[in-house]
Amino acid sequence: MKIRRKFPKPSAARPLYAIGYTFPAPPTDVLQRRYDREYGGPLQFTREPSKPQIAREGETFRVTHGPWHVHIRITLSAEESNEWKERLVWNHSRIGLVTTGSLTPANAADTILLAARLAREFTLLTDGTAYDVAAQAYLNPSDWKDLDLTSFHCDHHVRVVQAEGMRPEFDWFHTLGLSKFGLDEIELLQPLGLPDAPVTELLRELANELIRRGRSPKVGEVIECPFLSCAVRVVRHRTASPGGTLLILREIQPLL
Repeated sequence: MKIRRKFPKPSAARPLYAIGYTFPAPPTDVLQRRYDREYGGPLQFTREPSKPQIAREGETFRVTHGPWHVHIRITLSAEESNEWKERLVWNHSRIGLVTTGSLTPANAADTILLAARLAREFTLLTDGTAYDVAAQAYLNPSDWKDLDLTSFHCDHHVRVVQAEGMRPEFDWFHTLGLSKFGLDEIELLQPLGLPDAPVTELLRELANELIRRGRSPKVGEVIECPFLSCAVRVVRHRTASPGGTLLILREIQPLL
């Protein structure tokens, strides 16, 4: 009998960005003014109900811009902060968190863009460091200043990495960041010695197409990449844990 593997479902509140900083916690009205000045407003902060013992700076706010919303905690509790500090090897005295709930294909890109904008302004305001959880990327103030977040660009939220795989005769390429859109990451194995630029471009274009579609492809499905005038087939669905981080992956192969 074939055993069906069950993959973990994302939690209700998924962390998108952790922001480590040392300066005093920024007031929400200052964050709001920075955001409105940079992207147009109004950005709205609404304090969510919390237990009486939670300190004021540890409260959760629902942050809304138009029809999209995310959540932010300006300062985590000492216990939660220590967990992130240990995970990220940080010396920051304070840590904030930007999270989101469930997404739909219609609102995913704009919601993720809102989260990135908020994390950017938080980082610049505190001169701290942001960590993109899904993309496994650190962003200092200088990194944020180089990103144009006036509109959505897939490359700002998803990256392609080359890593050591289980098969030594192949280079392993895969995305990091699609999971923040509720999608599986995509991977490709390429024989050693071939140029990596075409594979990187293919995975970036495919990531953009999957975000546009709003769903992970099925095994056996053929996906057209119009910009590159090519197509790929999904050949496998699996999990991997490079560096201890669980990835849910769809392997693709180009169609000749």
